[in-house]
Amino acid sequence: MNKAHLISALLATACALPASAATYTFVVAGLGGEPGYEQKFREHAAAVASAAEKAAGSTANVISLSGDAARADAVKRDIKTLASRMNGDDSAVIVLIGHGSYDGENYRFNLPGPDLTDSELARLFDELPARDQLIINATSASGAVIERWQKPRRVVITATKNGGEKTATRFAQYWAQAVASEAADTNKDQIVTAAEAYAFATNQIAAAFKAETSMATEHARMEGDDAGRFTLARLGAGEVMPDNPEVAALLSQRGAIELDLNRVKEQKASLPDTQ
Repeated sequence: MNKAHLISALLATACALPASAATYTFVVAGLGGEPGYEQKFREHAAAVASAAEKAAGSTANVISLSGDAARADAVKRDIKTLASRMNGDDSAVIVLIGHGSYDGENYRFNLPGPDLTDSELARLFDELPARDQLIINATSASGAVIERWQKPRRVVITATKNGGEKTATRFAQYWAQAVASEAADTNKDQIVTAAEAYAFATNQIAAAFKAETSMATEHARMEGDDAGRFTLARLGAGEVMPDNPEVAALLSQRGAIELDLNRVKEQKASLPDTQ
C-alpha cells in the first residue's frame, strides 16, 4: 500500500467517525493536611481543569472538586454525572491530587470525611462508558493501585512506584506545569499529550532532587499503551476559550479524527498488505 492510498484510507475511516467523540475530564484535589499543601493542591487542580476546558472547548466536559467540596459522596456523584454525558467513542481523563495512604493491603485517597479506597475508585472508573481512559494518581503511596486499576485501553499513571513511597509528592506540580505551558510540547505541534506531560514531569522531578543533592522519594510509573493518544492541552493557535459552540463542534470532530487515526495505526502491523 503506497503512502497516498494509506492516507486516503485513514481519512476515509476518520471521516466515518461520529462527530460526538470528545474528552471528559474529572479532577479532584483532596486533603492538604495543612494550609500550604491545601493551597498548592487547589492551584494544581485549577491549572489542570483550565487546560482541559480549553482543549475540549467546553466547560461541560470538565468537573473539578477541591477542598471541603471534595468529599467521597461528591466524588461518586460527579463521576457518575460525567459518565452520563459520555459514550463509548469518548475518552475519559481522571486526575487525583493530594495525599494517599497505604496500609499494606488497601490504598486510600484522603478526602474530607471518609476516604475513598482503591476498590471503590476502581468500581467508579469501571463504570465509565468511555473506551479510552487515562487515570493519573498524583498522590503519595499511589503506586499501590497501578496493577489493580489496569485494564485494556486504560493508561494508569502514578506518582510513586509502590505503596511504600509515602512522602508528599511533587508530581502534580510538574503535571500542572506541563499542561499549562509550552515546556512539555516537545514536537511543537501545539498539543500536549499525556506521554509528553509524563516525560516532562518525571524529568523535572529528577532534576529537582538532583539540584537538592537529596535522595528521590518518589518514582513515577506509567502502565498502558500509547499515552500519546490523549490530548491534555492545546496551545497557541490551538487554544480556545471554552463554550464557543462552533469551536467546540470542530474540536469534537478533530478529537474523533485523532482518536481513530491512532486506532488505525495500532492495527497496521496486524493487517495484510492488501488492506
